[in-house]
Amino acid sequence: MNYDIKDKIVLVTGANRGIGKALVESFIERGATKIYAAVRKLESASLLVEKYGDQVVPIRIDLNDPQSIVTAAQVAKDVQMVVNNAGVSSGSTPLAEDAIASLEFHMNSNVYGLMRMAQAFAPVLKANKGGVFAQINSVVSLKAFPSFATYSASKASAYSITQSLREMLSEQGTIVLSVHPGPIATDMADAAGLTEVAEPPKLVAEAIIEALKNGEFHVFPASVARQIGSAYESFASNPSLALR
Repeated sequence: MNYDIKDKIVLVTGANRGIGKALVESFIERGATKIYAAVRKLESASLLVEKYGDQVVPIRIDLNDPQSIVTAAQVAKDVQMVVNNAGVSSGSTPLAEDAIASLEFHMNSNVYGLMRMAQAFAPVLKANKGGVFAQINSVVSLKAFPSFATYSASKASAYSITQSLREMLSEQGTIVLSVHPGPIATDMADAAGLTEVAEPPKLVAEAIIEALKNGEFHVFPASVARQIGSAYESFASNPSLALR
């Protein structure tokens, strides 16, 4: 199904920096009429408002605060596309003393936050003729790395939820995307020591727009993601292989 972002109203979580900020900027460049910039602190979206005026509407969403998500869905009743980009990332191995606490920390934002967003906004998208729900996952949802095991596990869980959302929301005409970036030039990448291999966040926005045009579910932005994605996609696109 082809979907054009032009003239659409979009909500982006984690919109004040990194991938989220690039999504806001790219979507406006491609003709989106209004972007709800969902942030934990409204003042953090001030630079976007200064740049784009009333095309950007700051709205409070904290994935760890369920009521903030419910309230946002009641305010943004006209939204046609939701991109759940916000999340948390830190490193912990399965054998670390803080491993359980680390996994709980990641699951609360990266998985339960996704579920809260879907539960709150699926009815809004349905009322607005279906629209799009895009989840920013990661290549680590497909290939875990020991130093980031708890983060990887949360993203694998988020990917599993995203697959289920795809089937369920298709019944109401909502397109679901699972976006799997590799190292992207963000604060998270810097903290993980991936600065030298990180690629521009704008590539994520471009890949989402292209996937919507081509009717794709999996989105693998930039070179590292495409390498991992190409090894995985033949399996993912042929569910019958899982039964052999």
